[in-house]
Amino acid sequence: MLKSKIHRAKVTSVNLFYEGSISIDPVLMEKADILEGEKVEVLNLNNGTRIETYAIKGKPQEICLNGPAARFGMPKDEIIILSYTLVEEEKARLIKPKIIYVDEQNRIKT
Repeated sequence: MLKSKIHRAKVTSVNLFYEGSISIDPVLMEKADILEGEKVEVLNLNNGTRIETYAIKGKPQEICLNGPAARFGMPKDEIIILSYTLVEEEKARLIKPKIIYVDEQNRIKT
């Protein structure tokens, strides 16, 4: 089941020579209930790619594709970051995903 979503974040940088992952603003991670090391799916709205990687804490307003993930996007690309959870059907019906909308600078919209 979908657990959380960060909608239309902007890639701020890419770092091909890092071990891997996606660096995400720690405030966004907290609000979206994404843990450091948690598996996430990243959907790139600019080129249509979908990748799986893991989240690490970045700097404020940062969204950085690291390692092999850097090949799937460029700075200023709009992405959606998703996380999921495995639960039994009864619990799945009660889940309300945390959906976080951000502005052009990856700040939470209010």
